[in-house]
Amino acid sequence: MKYSGIGGQAVIEGVMMKNGDEYATAVRKPDGEIEVKKDTYISMGEKVKFFSLPFVRGIFSFVDSMVLGMRSLTFSASFFEDDEDAGEPGKFEQFLDRVFGEKLEKALMAVVMVFSVIMAIAIFMVLPLFLANIFHRFIASQTVMAVIEGIIRIVIFIAYIKIISNMEDIRRTFMYHGAEHKCINCLEHGLDLTVENVRKSSKEHKRCGTSFLLIVMVISILFFMVVRVDTIWLRVVSRIVLIPVIAGVSYEFLRLAGRSNSKIMDILSRPGMWMQGLTTTEPDDSMIEVGIASVEAAFDWREFLNKNFPEKQG
Repeated sequence: MKYSGIGGQAVIEGVMMKNGDEYATAVRKPDGEIEVKKDTYISMGEKVKFFSLPFVRGIFSFVDSMVLGMRSLTFSASFFEDDEDAGEPGKFEQFLDRVFGEKLEKALMAVVMVFSVIMAIAIFMVLPLFLANIFHRFIASQTVMAVIEGIIRIVIFIAYIKIISNMEDIRRTFMYHGAEHKCINCLEHGLDLTVENVRKSSKEHKRCGTSFLLIVMVISILFFMVVRVDTIWLRVVSRIVLIPVIAGVSYEFLRLAGRSNSKIMDILSRPGMWMQGLTTTEPDDSMIEVGIASVEAAFDWREFLNKNFPEKQG
């Protein structure tokens, strides 16, 4: 495998691929045509040198992915808006339009992202602590309590994925997620980007965000074994305060795993790859075509293959 540097996300009926400062979002519209939008995004690490330092860049890379993901989701959702709501905007909509004007969409995106982060912290960091605290009266060991909390956190995550995967739109998004991975795997293993080659490539990839979340949950167990405080409320504060540190360490591990071909890293990455079975599904050929369109708009894959796999090129 050769590291390509490209990464992506699944969106509504589409795939977004990013290569350096350029990214492209390809969407299968209701009429069956593929619409591709290409744009640029300067990461926070490029804007501020400090944000690109090891163990710091992880948290800002996460913010970048959220911002870019929201932009791509907004673009893809624009093709599937319900026309039934068309008409005169309500008073609240008119108020928002007067206050924010042309910046309304960005303001709403910011609110959604902040709300999402708060809910994620509450559900996946704080709630497991309170549930694990039920066992505190029976278990004195802080180490065992940290392990129990971590197990509860992983169970909640799996249950959450299982529940939302019952939604038709989410199931299709997971299929596009599989198409994204398969396109990247196809190139990084030296194959031409064709539907046939992509179809036979793996839908799991070591640099996936699902793997990142599992790594965060595992590393949090190790941190909370060491960080010990007396009261439940101080433990809540420690869970929130240490999120950037845990994210930074987790990102460095994922970054190393994504660039390494060593057997050790393959073994350590295996649980994250298994977890991807929850968030990736085999796509159909039409979805693979969307993934290919996204890659071709953002990445010169032929040059990549010629440079890294000359022996396979005719």
